[in-house]
Amino acid sequence: MDSQRHVFFPDKFVLQILSKMPIKSLFRSKTICKLWYRLFSDEYFIQLYNETSTKNPMLLVQVSDSLGLKSDLIVVDNRRGVSEFLLDFLRDRVMVRASCNGVLCCSSIPHKGVYYVCNPMTREFKLLPKSRERHVTRFYPHGEATLVGLACNLSTQKFNVVLAGYHRTFGHRSDGTFVCMIFDSESNKWRKFVSFHGDQFTHMNKNQVVFVNGALHWLTGSSYILMLNLEYDVWRKMSLPEQVTCVSGNRFYLLESDGCLSVIQISDAWMKIWVLKEYESEEWHLVDTVSLRCIKGLVLGIFPICQTGECVFLATHKQILVFYRKTRAWKEMYSVKNSSTLPLWHSAHAFRSTIFSCQ
Repeated sequence: MDSQRHVFFPDKFVLQILSKMPIKSLFRSKTICKLWYRLFSDEYFIQLYNETSTKNPMLLVQVSDSLGLKSDLIVVDNRRGVSEFLLDFLRDRVMVRASCNGVLCCSSIPHKGVYYVCNPMTREFKLLPKSRERHVTRFYPHGEATLVGLACNLSTQKFNVVLAGYHRTFGHRSDGTFVCMIFDSESNKWRKFVSFHGDQFTHMNKNQVVFVNGALHWLTGSSYILMLNLEYDVWRKMSLPEQVTCVSGNRFYLLESDGCLSVIQISDAWMKIWVLKEYESEEWHLVDTVSLRCIKGLVLGIFPICQTGECVFLATHKQILVFYRKTRAWKEMYSVKNSSTLPLWHSAHAFRSTIFSCQ
């Protein structure tokens, strides 16, 4: 009798199970039945899946060969290990410029001014229209935007791409004019506004743009955070924690921590993690202090990329490390076996596996 007994699983229980599956496996299962096929257009399931995935941030790195002609994407997942995939569906040679909630903003390498927004897990993409302002050819000094940002709102399934930098006229140096171009997926158009900034940015600051509280954030070379409010097109300066000491040998990195803005300070012997608990009042809390004695030889070339309350992902020249905050243990998750053109931290980004349509 037991062998003939049918087991019934409530729909919500099934959805909970499916929300924990990798997107690639889910897409392969779309052909099982009409119900599973409709999951990817069901608002409840999309919200459930994305809420589950945001609790498991990953690290994505673009690894190039020694000639720089071919690059692969490596995703390091604390739960499922390391996986590899390609951006061949774009049919272009691209560089990943920004990452947000499982979506990537990529720029074409052979074609200046061509930008894509794509979800590498679902292989959906959108080629962004060119602006009448020809913005990418007027940035100083190399025609490329100083700041590239991507803001993806999982609840509304809308996104913005931000290109910002110092304007130059033909044959002249920058006059300090800071031009910001914002693409809106809802209107499918670019908008522009101009301001004046004397900020300095390093290459790592470009990669470590953080989208929280409806705004994009970059860490400047002047030791403060530059925030762009996307609703009102307004720049604002935010302070670092008062206890952060800007002395020689200390480095700072801007990350996200469970939906909050976070700053990681690295010195020769310690890594300190700060979280902005009160956004409007800019109230910072020191949440962890980590000894770097176990990785002393790697400290000078290590960069924190993403984190959760459980762990921190860091990249070196050829390695991806994870630090487990509860056990205080270090683990190597990935290592480059052959020669590459750039160090891993140069093209590493925080990443999540989400259902987000770029169309």
